[in-house]
Amino acid sequence: MAAPIHDMFSRCVDPAKASNCVEVRFIDNVKGKGLFAKKPLKKGGTIFIEQPLVSSQFLWNALYKYRACEYCLRALETAEENARRLSGLPALGLPQPELCKVRPDRHQACPHCQVHMSLICSSVSLDVIYVHYPPETSSIMIMARMVATIKQAQNKGRWQRLFSHFCSRTANEEEEIVHKLLGEKFQLALLRDLFTTALYEDGLSQWFTPDGFRSLFSLVGTNGQGIGTSSLSQWVHACDALELPSQQREQLDAFIDQLYKDIDTETGDFLNCEGSGLFLLQSSCNHSCVPNAEASFPDNNFLLHLGALSDISPGEVRRNSDLCLNHFVPLIFRENYLFVCSCQKCMSQMDDADMTSEDEEEAEGETEDEMTDV
Repeated sequence: MAAPIHDMFSRCVDPAKASNCVEVRFIDNVKGKGLFAKKPLKKGGTIFIEQPLVSSQFLWNALYKYRACEYCLRALETAEENARRLSGLPALGLPQPELCKVRPDRHQACPHCQVHMSLICSSVSLDVIYVHYPPETSSIMIMARMVATIKQAQNKGRWQRLFSHFCSRTANEEEEIVHKLLGEKFQLALLRDLFTTALYEDGLSQWFTPDGFRSLFSLVGTNGQGIGTSSLSQWVHACDALELPSQQREQLDAFIDQLYKDIDTETGDFLNCEGSGLFLLQSSCNHSCVPNAEASFPDNNFLLHLGALSDISPGEVRRNSDLCLNHFVPLIFRENYLFVCSCQKCMSQMDDADMTSEDEEEAEGETEDEMTDV
C-alpha cells in the first residue's frame, strides 16, 4: 500500500509550512513521484526541514573515532577535540573556544553498551532509539533500525505505511543494486541469516524472506541520503560571523586556513561524522545535474534542510548529486544505481564522448591558458 500524501510531510519540523511550499505529484512510471513548488521560492531560502524515519552512522566512521550521537548523529566531540584529532596536533588550542556549541556535560552513555548520545535524545527513551544487535554494514544498521522502529511502535501499521513510500525496483534491478552494494563476495544469504536470528518479527515476516530481504537492501541502497555533522565546521561558521577588527580577522582567518591544511595532511577529506538516513519528503525530490535545490545539515545533527539554490517558480524542485561533475556521470548512474538521468545537462551531452574528471580538468586548463594568452 502506498503512503498517503499527508504522511509525506509528517517528519517535517513544520509540516504545515512545508505543505504550503511544495507538493508531491506522480510523474510517470519511470520517475515515480516528484516534488513540486506550489508558489515562488526565493534563492537562499529553506524550503523545509525534515527528520529522517531512521538513520545510522557509518560503521567505518565510528571505528575511526568520529564520535556521534547514536540517535541524531550530532557530533559529540568539542570543536577543539575534533580539530586535535583531525590535525594530529594533540596540544592544539582553538581561539574563541566559547563559540563551540558542543556541551560534553549534556552527553549520556547507554548503560548496556556505553554508546553515547545527547541528553536531549536520551530523553526520547533509550529503549526506543537504540537496539543491541550485531554490527554489519551501514545498510544492515539502517534495516535493523527499520525493524526495531516497527517492533517498538505503538502504531505499527503507520510505520509500515511510511516505509512503504520509498521507491521499489524490479527483481532484476534489486539483484544488481545489492550486488553493487556488497561487492564480489555477495554474501546476501549469510547477512539474511544473521539479520533473521537477531531481529525476526512475525508481523514483518515478508522482510525476512529471500526476496523481501533483497528488496529491503535495495530500498536502503536506493533511497539512503548521506548525513554529515561536524562540531569544527559549526565553530568555523561561528567564527566567520564574528565582527572583528581587520587585524584580528586576518589572524583568525590565517589560523583557520593553516588548520585545514594540517587536517588535509593528516586526515584528507574525511572531516565529518558521516552516516545515512531515510527521509520521506526529500526522497520525492528528483535528481538533476542542473539542480535548483540542495540538502544540508547546518544544525550539526540529522535534520535535513532543503534549500533553494536559485529562485524557483511553481514547478519541479530538483536536487543535486555529488556525482554531477562530468560527462561520465550518466554511465556512473546506469552502472551503480540503474538510473538513467534525463536532466537537461545529461540530455544535451548524450552524444558527447565520455569524459572523465581528469579529461575535463585538462580541457578546463587549456581554456584557462587560452584566456590568459588573450
